[in-house]
Amino acid sequence: MDNLQKRNLTFLTIGLIFMLNGIEYAVILPTIWKYLQILEAPPYFLGLGLSAFSLSGLLTGPLFGLWSDRRQTTKSIILFANLFEIAGNLMYFIGYSKWLLLSSRLVAGVGAGAGSSIFGFLTRSTKPEERAGIFAAIMACRQAGLLVGPAFNLFLRLCDFKLGPFVVNKYTSPGIFMCLLWVLLQFVVLALYWDVPPISSEEGTVMVEMKREDEEEEEEVPLIGSDEEPLHAYRAVDSDQSESSASAGRKPFKSFSASAELLREEVLVLLTAQFITLFNQTALETMVTPLTQRLFSFGELSNSLMYSLCGVEVILGFFFVRWLSRKVADRVVLAAGLFICCIACVWCLIFLCDPRGGYGWELSGFIIGVFLQLLGLPFVAVSQVSLFSKVTAEKTQGFSQGVRRSVGGLATILGPLWAGGLTNDLYIMLGVMLALLIMITVMTGLSYGRLTEPRAVQSAQSSDSGG
Repeated sequence: MDNLQKRNLTFLTIGLIFMLNGIEYAVILPTIWKYLQILEAPPYFLGLGLSAFSLSGLLTGPLFGLWSDRRQTTKSIILFANLFEIAGNLMYFIGYSKWLLLSSRLVAGVGAGAGSSIFGFLTRSTKPEERAGIFAAIMACRQAGLLVGPAFNLFLRLCDFKLGPFVVNKYTSPGIFMCLLWVLLQFVVLALYWDVPPISSEEGTVMVEMKREDEEEEEEVPLIGSDEEPLHAYRAVDSDQSESSASAGRKPFKSFSASAELLREEVLVLLTAQFITLFNQTALETMVTPLTQRLFSFGELSNSLMYSLCGVEVILGFFFVRWLSRKVADRVVLAAGLFICCIACVWCLIFLCDPRGGYGWELSGFIIGVFLQLLGLPFVAVSQVSLFSKVTAEKTQGFSQGVRRSVGGLATILGPLWAGGLTNDLYIMLGVMLALLIMITVMTGLSYGRLTEPRAVQSAQSSDSGG
């Protein structure tokens, strides 16, 4: 099997990992509240259970990323992290008490922290021009999992038997089901995942990052490159050279400064975009169900159909962005996405906060608002991840991506908390969300010239100098 085949199978395995993350969310979320009620948990345990998963992922993401940067490998990290997913879902199946259920989501969330290592690997093993497309496909896989998940619930809800001393019913079955899926994934990772170096599509040769010849000169080179040596410089090597380069690259923190890397203007803008996007998304997800119940008397079936249609739109949006990223720069996609999100928020403020005109007009206004919100999501999500991978150092991508995902994890915790208490006061909730969107749009405009990969900046500077 050549390196190109290994690379494709590895990317396919990564897509499967993200799909399982989506499936897990979709099969557990609909039943966890009833499950907690059976275990006599107070209402606030629902928020704790949902936040616990994000919290442990938030804390472990940078640690897994640091591990992958030092070892320059991700396969062993994924296998290790999946053990927490297996254990967490097994604990969820056992149930026993509300505290065990809460602990199960905390343990399973540790496994999600490996996502930072995966994004670091994708950055190191792809070329800048193809990266946005690959990120879009990977994110679409998670959305596909969210879409497929409810279909599994159709047969999981019919479970009613005993497995030894344990009861398998519609509340416990999602735990054992996901436990088995994560066990199967372990074998898939063992068989189909390789820590492959980048591939040159033109020559089909293995590519590795060019090692700087002088160590003193390396310490003086900025993290994002210089005019004399672009960041994304590659050369073809044979297998022996590749191994020696890989071992030499396992000291990525020799000249790394977290503050110098993460407190730069363009990095802060992208981290802010990550936070605001996920904060608004999770706030809207929290708001939608109570809103549809109050305005349109939607039941379980109507909401399930709505979420399925939303999932289809988001998946199509990711693939559209995958195509668009080949035509225009990432920062253009980001600006377009933020503009769409602002329009969507203004629409919701006008037509949802004080709906008028009867059932038909109110429903139409709601559908258009949701459509616009979901339309902007893939634009912002893909472009900011792709840009972040380009403006941060490749050798420390695992740690940097871990910080980015931790910022996103914080947003997914705060978003529902913010919206949960304001479902009956949409002017305040949506007004703050719009203010955040306007803020990040202005920040993006002011930093637009810096939101590009260093090589492109250098080329522009060279052209200006020549002119």
